[in-house]
Amino acid sequence: MKWPASIRICEVGPRDGLQNEKVMLTVEQKVELIDRLVQAGAKMIEIGSFVHPKSVPPMADTDEVAKRIKRVEGVEYRVLVMNVRGLERAEAAGVHKAKLTVSASRAHSLSNLKRTPEEVIRSFAGCADYAAQHNIELSGAISTAFGCPFEGRVALEQVISVVSHFREFGVTELSLSDTTGMANPEQVYGYAIRVKEQFPDITWNLHFHNTRGMGLANVVAGMQAGIDRYDACFAGLGGCPFAPGASGNIATEDLIHMCHEMGIQTGCDLDAVLAVGRSVQQYIGHDSASFILKAGKCSDIVKRKKD
Repeated sequence: MKWPASIRICEVGPRDGLQNEKVMLTVEQKVELIDRLVQAGAKMIEIGSFVHPKSVPPMADTDEVAKRIKRVEGVEYRVLVMNVRGLERAEAAGVHKAKLTVSASRAHSLSNLKRTPEEVIRSFAGCADYAAQHNIELSGAISTAFGCPFEGRVALEQVISVVSHFREFGVTELSLSDTTGMANPEQVYGYAIRVKEQFPDITWNLHFHNTRGMGLANVVAGMQAGIDRYDACFAGLGGCPFAPGASGNIATEDLIHMCHEMGIQTGCDLDAVLAVGRSVQQYIGHDSASFILKAGKCSDIVKRKKD
């Protein structure tokens, strides 16, 4: 089995992790966490979302967060948007990478946005035009790419249809997102192989939730299929407020620990990321689903035995 020499991790904690928490962090706390993540080696960070504040109140201060973080050369700061207004806010805040998202599941899309996936994608035409005119790079995320709480397993053909529409707008970086934590390694491998073969010009990213304990196994399947970019969230927070039961992204520290144990480089300082995770738990006032925050690193056990 040939493993990748390295992978790239996009830290989605400041957006996907915090948007589900009852405790809303201050701007100062968010800025501190983002700056520390960069110091720990993060090269891609989803710092928040520019959506209507009534829809996702914890993200209402993303404008201020974006203005106050310390920008470091070589680090990609990105946001989630849903329309041109979101892109306008991103530009005003100095953010030049934005992600559009659409569900592969018709039922999930109708429940969430009251529109079909096709209708949502058509609404992105204005976003593509605005981004091209204002030097904003667009990426896309296909939510419920593997399973839907209303439809069950999502057919690969539905995913491919969404991919094709994104390509029509010139989007060449896409994420397959297991929004509901229903994916399994065999499915992930099969879907990843197929989309890579059919769309070789697209840069692929995978986004897994650990809702049913298969998150890291799905990462392994993705690596076997040749994908080397993964989303992860500090302390394993998160989920989707519009998908029942979709709790828990894979924890950044768990992913880094697994990769380092396998000899796969991430460019991240695991101890520094663990320290961020501990701070996050203090800020939100409860423990999280992170395995390494609970059990420690494998090397900690060896060290204790030697001592």
